[in-house]
Amino acid sequence: MANRLTHLIPIAVLAVAVAGCTTAPSRFYTLDSTATADASAPPTRYYAVMVGPVYVPAAVDRPEFVVQLQPNRVEIDEFNRWAAPLGDSIARAIAGDLAVQLGTPDVAVGPLVNFRPAYRVSINVLRFESVPGQSVLVDAMWTVHQTAGSEERSGRTVSREPVQGNGFDALAAAHSRALATVSADIAAAIRASTAAGR
Repeated sequence: MANRLTHLIPIAVLAVAVAGCTTAPSRFYTLDSTATADASAPPTRYYAVMVGPVYVPAAVDRPEFVVQLQPNRVEIDEFNRWAAPLGDSIARAIAGDLAVQLGTPDVAVGPLVNFRPAYRVSINVLRFESVPGQSVLVDAMWTVHQTAGSEERSGRTVSREPVQGNGFDALAAAHSRALATVSADIAAAIRASTAAGR
């Protein structure tokens, strides 16, 4: 009997160890449109805008959050992930912001069948940095192409936003606010292009 118990003890210990090693569940996050209508902006005519393509740096072009720990050190968090590819999420957030800022429902993420935009917006994100509990940084070059002519307006927006909290949801919210700043500059370029074409 004692011999049999001796054999059972390691099995019981192994079962407890396995039960304690359950994998933490992954959490998924989105980027949201956070822009508000600018009452001081001049009235604009009807716009149709296509957003895309959006390019993001290879270092962050992955499902997992990439967080900055030191100037030359990052960490990839396996359990906190973007719900969609980062480039697509950025395009959708900026499209939603532009719809509010320009006052038009016709802002889409391309390509889209039977959608004929007056403007196409391409975005090259140079930096997309996340420092937990501190700040995020979005550094983006963008170009607005007028589809009816050859006019093109380009710019670069660097937006740093404080993180209001310690969790990954706070990081995602800060990135959403930073993207609203990028979209505000793009909206201003579209307005300027429209005014020049009148």
